[in-house]
Amino acid sequence: MTEKKTWSDRFEGSLHPAIASFNASIHFDIELIEYDLTGSIAHASMLAKTGIISQEESNSLITGLEQIRQEYRQGNFNPGIEFEDVHFAVERRLTEIVGDVGKKLHTARSRNDQVGTDIRLYLRDQIDQIRELICQWQKALLSHAESHVETLIPGYTHLQRAQPISLAHHMLAYFQMAQRDWQRLGEIKARTNICPLGSGALAGTTFPIDRHYTAEKLEFAGVYENSLDGVSDRDFAIEFLNAASLIMVHLSRLSEEIILWASEEFKFVSLTDSCATGSSIMPQKKNPDVPELIRGKTGRVFGHLQGMLVLMKGLPLAYNKDLQEDKEAIFDGVKTVKACLEAMTILLDEGLEFRASRLNQTVGEDFSNATDVADYLAARGIPFREAYNLVGKVVKTSLAAGKLLKDLTLEEWKELHPAFESDIYDAIAPKQVVAARNSYGGTGFERVNQAIVAARESLNSQYP
Repeated sequence: MTEKKTWSDRFEGSLHPAIASFNASIHFDIELIEYDLTGSIAHASMLAKTGIISQEESNSLITGLEQIRQEYRQGNFNPGIEFEDVHFAVERRLTEIVGDVGKKLHTARSRNDQVGTDIRLYLRDQIDQIRELICQWQKALLSHAESHVETLIPGYTHLQRAQPISLAHHMLAYFQMAQRDWQRLGEIKARTNICPLGSGALAGTTFPIDRHYTAEKLEFAGVYENSLDGVSDRDFAIEFLNAASLIMVHLSRLSEEIILWASEEFKFVSLTDSCATGSSIMPQKKNPDVPELIRGKTGRVFGHLQGMLVLMKGLPLAYNKDLQEDKEAIFDGVKTVKACLEAMTILLDEGLEFRASRLNQTVGEDFSNATDVADYLAARGIPFREAYNLVGKVVKTSLAAGKLLKDLTLEEWKELHPAFESDIYDAIAPKQVVAARNSYGGTGFERVNQAIVAARESLNSQYP
């Protein structure tokens, strides 16, 4: 049998060893220790301010809590499973350091609101770190965009060649996805940054606490208005995992493209040795492990989101032990997103090189300029749908003859329609096809250069 737990004299027996292990969370919630200490220091300060304990007692508690912080950072505080969770471990160690006054720390506080405060302090901090990593990813995307404004790449729909575009335009599409990720996390941080401390177990407390003082000490923007909601709310965690999932969607989409681009069939990029591995039996191979791992890790973040939704969907108010399961999902979601953002940034900065000559050659090897032939005719007064059907016939004729549109003679063009003149060749040249698309948000070089300036200004404002 295990040592008797110090819940209260309501319990006479001890937990079964297997149940004690099953019940414990110390092996993962130790991640919260710095935040638990910070929250407890603010709570001790508030207890003195309101006269619930003396200032001398508060000072003693704060000194002891800071000592535990130093012990942990130096590797000298490693509580085992017998302490059940990090909160109980801290309280036990505090009592060892300062004596019986340590037992006063938990006055006017439940582990329910304590845990809720810790997880919000943790996630608030992690959101800031992830937003910084997003900015680093954006810098890498923007660097490629600035270098490849006039490098052309086939644009695809249905994974079929559609229209040529600027490679910079392609990179800036991911910049915009990342921008939404950055903004979304900022919005979620605002809803995370509300303090539940003082909600007690579920109903508040009889002590004359000052919840706003504690929230201010912890730099929260406000306090929960309802104690039941304060201890049971995990909307912020679900929102975070949703945002994390969208970040992974964007990273995974780019990963899939890089994997395709690095293949022999595409040959759009070359992988450097610093971000690729080889085969154990095929010496010629260079494998895109980084984007493949990012693509693979996306599923685990999705799983954490689904797990949190299922966890919460049937819980009655207020706190339930089920909520212990929120932490590993959040911790692993945070670590996975951070690792993938860092890996993708390194891959873009050091791990791949675009093969500009190959890309520029590729856009001249297909019929992706067909729309521009239709636009050419439409600009000369021919109804677009009529022009569209005519160009379909042009493509069919060219395919039968084994020619590209650029290979047709002017006589052949005029046989198709008398409106064609010698300037058709300029109109369907790949660079002109791209340059002409100067509508707002388009791939025209002028627009892309403007978009790069705007992106740089936006990035500098959020990450100087």
